Amino acid sequence: MGSSIPAVLRERASLQPNDAAFTFIDYAPDGTPQPETLTWSQLYRRSANVAADLSICGERGDRAVILAPQSLDYITAFIVLDTLEQSDNKVRRIRGDVNNEVAYLQYTSGSTREPAGVMVTNRNLSANFEQMYADYFADSGKLPPPNTSVVSWLPFYHDMGLLLGVCVPILGGLPSVVMSPLSFLERPARWIELLGEHGRTLTAAPNFAFELAVKRTRDEDMAGVDLSDVLGVISGSERVHAATLHRFTEKFSKFGFPEKALRPSYGLAEATVYVATRAPGSAPQIVEFESEKLSAGHAKRCTAAGGTPLVSYGTPESVTVRIVDPETNAECPAGRIGEIWVHGENVAAGYWQKPKETERTFGGTLVDPSPEVPASGWLRTGDLGFVSDNELFIMGRIKDVLIVRGRNHYPEDIEATISEITGGRVAAIAVTDEQSERLVAIIEVKKRGETEDEVRAYFETIKGDVTSAISRVHGLAASELVLVAPGSIPITTSGKIRRSTSQEMYRNNQFTRLDA
Repeated sequence: MGSSIPAVLRERASLQPNDAAFTFIDYAPDGTPQPETLTWSQLYRRSANVAADLSICGERGDRAVILAPQSLDYITAFIVLDTLEQSDNKVRRIRGDVNNEVAYLQYTSGSTREPAGVMVTNRNLSANFEQMYADYFADSGKLPPPNTSVVSWLPFYHDMGLLLGVCVPILGGLPSVVMSPLSFLERPARWIELLGEHGRTLTAAPNFAFELAVKRTRDEDMAGVDLSDVLGVISGSERVHAATLHRFTEKFSKFGFPEKALRPSYGLAEATVYVATRAPGSAPQIVEFESEKLSAGHAKRCTAAGGTPLVSYGTPESVTVRIVDPETNAECPAGRIGEIWVHGENVAAGYWQKPKETERTFGGTLVDPSPEVPASGWLRTGDLGFVSDNELFIMGRIKDVLIVRGRNHYPEDIEATISEITGGRVAAIAVTDEQSERLVAIIEVKKRGETEDEVRAYFETIKGDVTSAISRVHGLAASELVLVAPGSIPITTSGKIRRSTSQEMYRNNQFTRLDA
């Protein structure tokens, strides 16, 4: 296989010129699908033409901005083929060691800080592709079964959308069917319908998309749809919730969807995209842990129901993962919560023009590492997690942890508890005053009731139910519950909650309260 996306594309165009490469589906105002397909040779020629135009406007190494909606034009423009007209030997002389060259800058979501450009090299990209194949297809010789195709609506500017929708199809020679995120949001059933239509399909989405698909897909939409051949539905990009996986399976199993196709996965842009998932062939594993122990930094499995349910991300196989005490930089024992550190060829070169942040994030050094474990070159993810029975579990971002009365609480857990009641987006934030840190929950709700009294009574019921649930499940008392309209909570382009921005908005009284 070639050493870069352009090199691989050239091989595809030569070996399978007339095979479908990418199909983009747009939708007419009446909902009729309007597909447009490019073969490998057509994509190669289009990209070569774009490269020729770019060579007139700039020089090698210049950055180019793609101003295009999600489309085949976007894919074409992304593949910068500035050496396609050269002979193979001349290309090698010009390009030198292309493995270490930066393929693209992938900007982080900015959920906890300003977005930074992750420098993803060609080797990072090919290594992560190989790691994904090794783990997702461990039961089929580390290769997808014949006739596998990719279905994606994820935005190409997001790491998971770019890798799954564009890079993996080219590197693996898989046909890819893509649509706009707006087409998905307009009618989530389109995603599910495409999975059934294209047989052995691989797809991915963040947790909120699974919820949307469940809530807004009617049984009538699924008439004639058979999901029994779906190969893998990756859930990643944000914390995977056990209740969401259950609802998704319950909704679509009657149309043949196999629960084992659900693949909760952990990754981040600084590791190109992928880090870990469970071995294929079995349903997601949900484990309950004692809530009090988790708050104290320890993970102990419950002997009976009633604990905090967490989703297993499996035993990291192709990527090296360690749980590390962020204060001492020493490895944590099994069952102890610490920072997730990652090591492997998929770990990016650093942040673009941010040397201090690069050293802080990509320069982790272990104190007294285990035998055969590298001491330096570790990626400090900023995520908290632990290992139990050799399987990885994720708790949340270090910067988001709420410390109330000396105990740690994780906003994702609190948000999930509240969302089960309200059905909307929630931001659990910590507000510090002179004496302590207190919990505030910003809750999106829809007004219900004909009169002001009915609406007020509905809001009071919500507050009562939420207060009771937070106390029962987390042993906490929220100092304030702020009810706001849907769409009020700030989010990133990938749908993650901007908690630091929410904190600032709360302090400045910028939320328009429904319960004022």
